[in-house]
Amino acid sequence: MTIERVAVMGLGKVGHLAAELLVEAGFDVTGHDARPTSGDESGLRTVMTDLGDPIATRDALGAADAVLSCLPYHLNAGLADVAHELGIHYFDLTEDVETTERIIELAETSAGLMAPQCGLAPGFVGIVAASQIEAFERCRSIRMRVGALPRHPTGLMGYAFNWSPEGVVNEYLNDCEVIENGVRKLVSPMEWHETIYVDGTQLEAFTTSGGLGTMCSTYLGRVENLDYKTMRYPGHMQQMNFFFHELLMRERRELAGEILTNAKPPVDDDVVYLHIAAEGTVGGQLLRKEFVRAYRPIEIGGRQRTAIAWTTASSVASVIELVRDGALAQQGFLQQEDIPLDRFLATASGARYGSGG
Repeated sequence: MTIERVAVMGLGKVGHLAAELLVEAGFDVTGHDARPTSGDESGLRTVMTDLGDPIATRDALGAADAVLSCLPYHLNAGLADVAHELGIHYFDLTEDVETTERIIELAETSAGLMAPQCGLAPGFVGIVAASQIEAFERCRSIRMRVGALPRHPTGLMGYAFNWSPEGVVNEYLNDCEVIENGVRKLVSPMEWHETIYVDGTQLEAFTTSGGLGTMCSTYLGRVENLDYKTMRYPGHMQQMNFFFHELLMRERRELAGEILTNAKPPVDDDVVYLHIAAEGTVGGQLLRKEFVRAYRPIEIGGRQRTAIAWTTASSVASVIELVRDGALAQQGFLQQEDIPLDRFLATASGARYGSGG
């Protein structure tokens, strides 16, 4: 099934930019949001749509070949159901494990491709990690670390909510999948604390949920140790454990998101740190491969874009380009680790990762 017309659902910073990148890549794009949103010089058409209404959503997708969801994670499963019913391709940015499990079920009978987790993490980091794993005859460990942070932090938390507060709360409270010594298991979030340096900046890393996507299923029996952690400025994990556990905010997730966003609103000057490292053997020799980057805001379409917005939007736009060009599967379920890194970086959108923006 070819992709010419794409419906982008949710036009926040990431959704609007993803829609612009798809227009730039030659797609016919219509953006949908519950709020009135005007088009711009990029050629993007926008429509006000009640995205919580299944009938309105189905009508909005009637002419589309593919849909990209940039909606809060709890709306993705319903949108995937509609895409499956209509037989069109489905893409999203979710890190929610239950949503992904639902989409895997739908993919067993889908006419189009079902591709969740196409953002930064899960998403691009899994593509990089897979390329490292394949370079070894035997891989003993793969460690993925990602941090989306303000460049100029303030306060004890040292944070700003440039990403969905619902998503962040989910990551901090849901159990985390890992492979440890060849055993697939669940561990608690906000544990396994470690110190990391990127470009001379000291960061801490700790377990969070969802960043691995489907990698534990894919690499069980092939990789001895595999885990994902979020990176923050030192002291953040202790503050969040106090907030969620001592103050019992884990029992009031929606309110927790409101409090945190009110205290630490988004900033324009952010940075995305990636630290992906694998160890293994080639010809009997133990080697280590690293992919370490610090991505900062860049200008796209005449406007300055935050690092978290352009890294996320560029990742999903690149995947959609690859599907259109026949470089990836056209039906069933797409795992991010099945996407070749070199092909990804050769797309118009993915090239930004290779050039540092």
